[in-house]
Amino acid sequence: MSPTDAAPAAGTRPDSEPHSLQRSAKRFGDTVFRSLSTGSGILILLILAAVASFLVGLALPALLADPAELQFGRGVSFWEYVAPYAFGTMWSSILAMLVAVPVAVGIALYLTHYAPKRVASTFGYVIDLLAAVPSVVFGLWGIAVLAPALRPLFLWLEENLGFIPLFSGPVSGTGRTILTASLVLAVMILPIITAISREVFLQTPRLHEEASLALGATRWEMIRQAVIPFGMPGIISACMLGLGRALGETMAVAMVLSGSEVISIQLLTSQNPNTIAANIAQSFPEAHDIGRNQLIATGLVLFVITLAVNMTARWIINRRKEFSGAN
Repeated sequence: MSPTDAAPAAGTRPDSEPHSLQRSAKRFGDTVFRSLSTGSGILILLILAAVASFLVGLALPALLADPAELQFGRGVSFWEYVAPYAFGTMWSSILAMLVAVPVAVGIALYLTHYAPKRVASTFGYVIDLLAAVPSVVFGLWGIAVLAPALRPLFLWLEENLGFIPLFSGPVSGTGRTILTASLVLAVMILPIITAISREVFLQTPRLHEEASLALGATRWEMIRQAVIPFGMPGIISACMLGLGRALGETMAVAMVLSGSEVISIQLLTSQNPNTIAANIAQSFPEAHDIGRNQLIATGLVLFVITLAVNMTARWIINRRKEFSGAN
């Protein structure tokens, strides 16, 4: 056999077949990963649609029923019945966010820019561990420890700041008020906001921080000029996740809050608005027939509130990105 017979044909490569096999394997892996990712996204949408369909289907009998046929709040329309619970849900969550967000962002800034590495790692672990505590434990802590400890403070607030509507009215004898429940919620959502904010602050470009310091800024001025603007979308996302947890929390609020069907902004009295989730947990055992549909309809209201909160947060983040890109 001549040497020319053993040589490969012109325009071909001896290793073309192995490369072709490698490319085919890569294409197959990409196809599988893309299919799994797309399927997961579609599955989430299907689950969300199934939950919405379930809520709407079982809520319609209560929404269309005559007020005299309703089991709870008989004689008033469904919307008059659910209004105090919707108000209590939003009011307690807003109070919890007012307490938790500044503390969580401050902790995240301390762990990322002030604390030594060993202290930061230890405190970060403790914060993450706090998120694993069951809500029942928080409820027991709120009843046995927080409520009695806060009652002297409530008496002081009512005596010295009673002219403010928030602190007016007779103080609850047990300390189980909307303010106590909101503080418990604040402690529960604190790890979520702190953990996400901490990770966002760690992603701040090092050159931005060094440039700010090189121009003569103090550490706080550097944080205000470089870190917080860069991490603002992440902070908003963390706050919305925490707010979602506060809106849907059930057991801790049901155990701590002595709620009723009222709409009131007073923080220290025994007449406190209840939340939707807590009312469902407390009323469902005795519900029957139209009563169950009525409670599921209140769950639909909570579902819509949570969805509206998340959509608003996404709109704010997108608007901020567009504004930053325009600048």
